[in-house]
Amino acid sequence: MSLTRMMAVARKEVIQIFRDARSLFIVVIMPATLMLLFGYGVNLDLKGLPIYVYDQDGSQQSQDLLKRFQASGYFHIERVAESYTELTRALDKGDAKMGIVIPWDYAQRLGDGRAAEVQAVVDGTDDNTANVLMGYAQAVVEGYSARVQVEWLRRQGVAMTPAGVAVETRTWYNEDLESSAFIIPGVLALVMSVIGAFLTSLTIAREWERGTMEQLISTPVSALEIMAGKLAPYFVLGMLDVVVCALIAIFWFHVPFRGSFTVLLASSAMFLVVVLSLGFLISVVAKSQFAASQIALIITFLPAFLLSGFVFSIEQMPVAVQWITRIVPARYYVSVLKKIFLKGTPAHLLFSDLAPLAAMTLVLGFAATRAFHKKLE
Repeated sequence: MSLTRMMAVARKEVIQIFRDARSLFIVVIMPATLMLLFGYGVNLDLKGLPIYVYDQDGSQQSQDLLKRFQASGYFHIERVAESYTELTRALDKGDAKMGIVIPWDYAQRLGDGRAAEVQAVVDGTDDNTANVLMGYAQAVVEGYSARVQVEWLRRQGVAMTPAGVAVETRTWYNEDLESSAFIIPGVLALVMSVIGAFLTSLTIAREWERGTMEQLISTPVSALEIMAGKLAPYFVLGMLDVVVCALIAIFWFHVPFRGSFTVLLASSAMFLVVVLSLGFLISVVAKSQFAASQIALIITFLPAFLLSGFVFSIEQMPVAVQWITRIVPARYYVSVLKKIFLKGTPAHLLFSDLAPLAAMTLVLGFAATRAFHKKLE
């Protein structure tokens, strides 16, 4: 393979990129746009959820419980309802996600040392939000209940003995349990899928549609040199986008970065070769820019979003779907990104993720070179 001929093809592709406004937009604007959109738009942390309260008791004890809901940060008391009907109407209209009903004998039952019940009415149209709401509400009530029990025993003169076992919870890698810490690194996989597969899927198809493939075929440039020359500019642009997106994640969204930047670049380069080869293969087979772009989006972007563990946990998917995710390159890249960013995992412990990527690099690279023939068909 001649480096001079390969660079000539690469120079031609660079000129084409700068002439094509759509390609420039995708290469320059799309990475930062996706990072900002997903960074601010996709947030699984539920805070400040609107709730209505119907306090039939109106005592100091009931107000104390409601203050705990407000102070938790997860709830925001929108309104104190005057009736149960008003509370349920707010849930029907969507003005509240949950309603808290405190019975009229709440303070009396607490004073007598009896169990006091508090009703929570939850909007279950969104089951995930409803489950999270119930968990938050139970945590608030259980914390308040423990304090009430301690105070009641103290008033009764019962000596408190320390518990024999103390449970302390320690969260590793994402101490604040912020969803952005594991979502934003995964955006890199989406960016690489767009830059890699979508743009390179147009390379050969563009030549066929514009009638310039005959000129390439008439030159002494080999098929391998054409492929390497056309993919080289996108590889460089893709690596630049990796650096830009990583800097946005670290310095703009303050995602912790505990790993090696060298390992990040090496794994990104491996994944980029996979998607570039896949995009080139699609371009050779489709021979139409429209068809190639649609196939590239279906094969790369959608699986990267749905089946890579970017947002949805792979372990919670059906077993059949879990096996399908094994052929999705973004699955391994997303796993590597999360481990590098949050855990600081060294390279030798990333073998289970990098080995499949390396195998896909060889398979798709070989398939792309074999599929492209330097002849008219």
